[in-house]
Amino acid sequence: MAVQCTDLESGIRHVSVDGRLDSVGSDEIGTQFAVLVAGAAKRVVIDLTSVSFLSSIGIRLIVQNAKGLQSRGGRVAIYVGNNEQVTKTLELTGISTLIPIFADLGQANQAVLA
Repeated sequence: MAVQCTDLESGIRHVSVDGRLDSVGSDEIGTQFAVLVAGAAKRVVIDLTSVSFLSSIGIRLIVQNAKGLQSRGGRVAIYVGNNEQVTKTLELTGISTLIPIFADLGQANQAVLA
């Protein structure tokens, strides 16, 4: 399990997660993920294109941190690319009512800049 971030000139922070975002993976990256999202300049795209498995614990980690940033006036989007397994899991949970989900990175970036 790994988490990395890239800050773009536009003020967007991309937080990329790689591996299984289950209970073990969430425990492994939870603190680092929270610091990267909270330390952002209020615009975050969470990249789940390299996540091989997403459990309810992983979804909870994403939602909690997104809500925290949103409560401070920030904007969050999820980028899934062509990761069908993660897309299906997120669609089944209805998370898109809280955090928009995009298959296109450009659209995800535009959503957090809007």
